Amino acid sequence: MARTASCACGGLRVTCAAEPILVVQCHCLACQRRTGSPYGVAALFRRGDVLAEGPGRSHERPSDSGSSVLFHFCPRCGSSVFWEPRRRPDVVAVAVGAFADPDFPAPTQAIHAQHRHPWVGDLG
Repeated sequence: MARTASCACGGLRVTCAAEPILVVQCHCLACQRRTGSPYGVAALFRRGDVLAEGPGRSHERPSDSGSSVLFHFCPRCGSSVFWEPRRRPDVVAVAVGAFADPDFPAPTQAIHAQHRHPWVGDLG
């Protein structure tokens, strides 16, 4: 089953040819700043299952774990669509919200819970 994620204006798209290998809810402060939300949700896919199309810009920054992450966003609307964690070169992470699919699989893992806002419930 192929799924397509896109930015708000539709210019930057990512098509994923398989189901995600993992869906993660991240409470790190960087994800909070990137999303403007108390957490980010990422679907991890095998690199070979992901095809990006359209114009994009990128920004590399260190993650809370110390390794760098390369973020790809739309230069027109600014939406963050996907990123490449350098410590996992075989994986591409895609913002679950960019799929705009209420039937998308829910996260099964939460990370950086020490930064979780107290009013956000635990998974499970």
